Amino acid sequence: MVVGISGASGVAYGVRMLDALRDLGVESHLVVSRAALLTLSQETDLGPDDLAGRADVTHRLADVGAVIASGSFRTMGMVIAPCSVRTMGEIATGVTSSLLTRAADVTLKERRPLVMMVRETPFHLGHLRTMTALAEMGAVIAPPLPALYARPQSIEAMIDQSVGRVLDLFGLDWAPVTRWTGLKGAE
Repeated sequence: MVVGISGASGVAYGVRMLDALRDLGVESHLVVSRAALLTLSQETDLGPDDLAGRADVTHRLADVGAVIASGSFRTMGMVIAPCSVRTMGEIATGVTSSLLTRAADVTLKERRPLVMMVRETPFHLGHLRTMTALAEMGAVIAPPLPALYARPQSIEAMIDQSVGRVLDLFGLDWAPVTRWTGLKGAE
């Protein structure tokens, strides 16, 4: 699985995605934007080496010759967690400027799942049109929203629930996900 982390707030989603993939025994290929490294320093106590240590393979952002830049390199797909509006826009236009957006473009052209955990609010019409264009191309837009039916007791539980629901889209069942069991007392 290719994991992209872009500069939007919510770098913890990408960190937990890498942890989850390791828990599940799925090989991860990580590519991180420069802005994501700034966000990492602001939102966590982790450094770039800590983040890279969570991935099986880490690719440099400028390495457009990396294996994940080619459709002949087989993957399950790609998750961008979090996905900034800038990253989303580059992918939607097909005008990619880094390995992160090139890998996403390749994922789409190969008709593999591309799930984008877009982090922005509120959305203006341009954002919504960009998301529509990406959905028409085959991407899944999955903003990380809290599932309050799970009654999360911490921010970490909310993050895990969002990460787990994205993993569901790839047919991966991660233990921390709380499943809906129906309405209680609605008989």
